[in-house]
Formats: sequence, C-alpha cells, structure tokens
Amino acid sequence: MNYSSRRKKTTLSIMALVITLLHLMPFYILITTALKAKGDFSSKWVFPAEINWSNFSEAWEKANLGNALLNTTIITFFAAILLIMVGSLAAYPLARRQTKLNKFMYMFFIAIMVVPPLAALVPLYQLVVSIGLMNTHEVAIFNNVAAYLPLTIFLYAGFIRSTIPKSLEEAARIDGASTMSIFFRIVFPLLKPVTASVLIIACVFIWNDYQFAIFFLQDKSVQTMTVALSGFFGENTNNLNLVASAAIIAMLPMVILFLFLQKYFIKGLASGSVKG
Repeated sequence: MNYSSRRKKTTLSIMALVITLLHLMPFYILITTALKAKGDFSSKWVFPAEINWSNFSEAWEKANLGNALLNTTIITFFAAILLIMVGSLAAYPLARRQTKLNKFMYMFFIAIMVVPPLAALVPLYQLVVSIGLMNTHEVAIFNNVAAYLPLTIFLYAGFIRSTIPKSLEEAARIDGASTMSIFFRIVFPLLKPVTASVLIIACVFIWNDYQFAIFFLQDKSVQTMTVALSGFFGENTNNLNLVASAAIIAMLPMVILFLFLQKYFIKGLASGSVKG
C-alpha cells in the first residue's frame, strides 16, 4: 500500500471516528444525567462519582411507564405483524406480474410515500370519532399500518425483483404448487433480510409515534411511551435526572431490537432498493 492510499485510509478512519463520536455524545450526556442524584449540578460531561440507580425506578412509577410500555408494545407488535404479512403479500404480485394495473398500483404506493401523514389528520380524526375508535389500540394499529404500508411494499417488491430468482418459483409451479404455496414455502422464507429491515424501520417509527398518538390516544389508560414521556417532561422540567432515566427506559427496546437484527438490516435495505 502506497503513501497516498494509507493517507486516504487514515483520513477516512478519522472522519468515521469523529462522526461516531458526534452521534454518541447525546447518548453520553443522557446517561450521565440519568445516573446523577437530584441536586447534582456538576457538568453534564462529567460522569457521576456516585451512581444513583433509583432514578430509573422513580421515573418508572411516576411516569406510569409500565402501562405506557404495555400499550406501545401491543401497538408496535400487531402493527409490525400486519405490515409484514400484508406488505409482503401485496408486493409479491407487484414484483412478479408487470401488468399495467400492477405498474400503476406500484407507482401509486410510491407516490403515497411523499404525502405528509398529517395531511390526512382532519378527515382521519372525523372518521375515527364517527366509528367510535378513539382511545383504542385498534386505531393506532390500523393507522400505523396504513402509514408505513407503502414503504413496506416498496422494500419487499425491490428485494423480490433483485434477489429471488424466478426459476425457484417456476420449478415449484411445474411440480403443481399453487401461488400461495409458492409464496409461503419458497419466497417468504427468503425474505428474512428485508423483513428485518421492515421490522427495524417500522417498529422504530411506530414506537416513536407522537403526532397521531397525541390525538387518538388521549386517555391515560391507552397512552403510549411518547405521550407519557411528553407529559412527564412537562411535570419535571426541574428534575432532568428523572426525565433522562425515563427516556433511556423508553429507547431500550428499540436498541435491543436493532442489535438483534442488525446483521440483516443493511443487506435487506440495500437489496430492496436496487430495482425498487
């Protein structure tokens, strides 16, 4: 390796390190704040000499995070399951049958992706009130499925086109397999990478949803983590230790999910966008 190549590699490594540190700084400040005792006004850059774990238990109780965590988990879990099943089933014919109708529907889904979700807030609110779904898990589940279904179809269709060879399906069809049997026995098991990408992207957005949750989940019994944290922050502006502890509790599930699925995430996202 010549001097120019080594210098370029070193420069890129330094840049990557700087970018990484910039991204880690907010998390470091969040952790140091959460671990400090109330009344500790030392610099946010200084790690506390004495760790105060009681902030987490106190934040859990005062912010009612147990109920909020349960509500958010239910909404995220069922919305993710519906997105995977409906999105993959819808993307399969759009990727394999290039009819005029399918091409139109595919472009229609892509066009929906650029429409701001809040643009439909007023008619959606009127609809939800009229059918009696206010303050229910169902409205949050169906709303999130509708919001992220176009992106899910886009990723699945692109992955199927660019990664899964048609010869596998043709061989199964010659053996007498039906379309649904081919999809569930051959195609769907090969969609693990893009399914991991859909899970991470959709779950993070649904878990962090605030703009719709604040309108449709106003009752405390069905409040999600974001709404509960928003109210908790307003009540504890002078006690950021508890707020930081609550924020860490709220983000941990998604961090664990990403760490568990990260090896599939980049592969699925890249493959799904090649010929999407």
